[in-house]
Amino acid sequence: MELPWLGEHCSERACKQLDFLPLKCDACREVFCKDHIRYDDHKCSSAYKKNVQVPVCPLCNTPIPVQKGEIPDVVVGAHMDKDCKYNPVQQKQKIFTNKCLKPGCKRKEMMKVLCEQCGGNFCIKHRHPLDHDCKGSGHATSKA
Repeated sequence: MELPWLGEHCSERACKQLDFLPLKCDACREVFCKDHIRYDDHKCSSAYKKNVQVPVCPLCNTPIPVQKGEIPDVVVGAHMDKDCKYNPVQQKQKIFTNKCLKPGCKRKEMMKVLCEQCGGNFCIKHRHPLDHDCKGSGHATSKA
């Protein structure tokens, strides 16, 4: 071996591979090869320090803080029973509420589409003054 001082051996007992680009685990601070750097791959005993997950309430989509030693499912369940701001009425609100004023048209739009001349609310198809027989103050000159 020409350069024995280069590289380090993988800390995984079954591996001990000499790696010239070793990686250091940010939890246990040991050196590993690319095949054993993940927490699960080397059964890191300090992974809990870095592997922090915050559960989210499935009803109100709020992150729920969990203290060390608490079971996340129990904490989320307690939140759902006491503090949850979930409102089923709010979830079922209709999006398309702006009904077209053209007689015979039953279309609804998400946003108001107001005619500049008469001020009426119409669907995209009838938004132009000539398309809804506008009775407003201005004169429609051409169909766009």
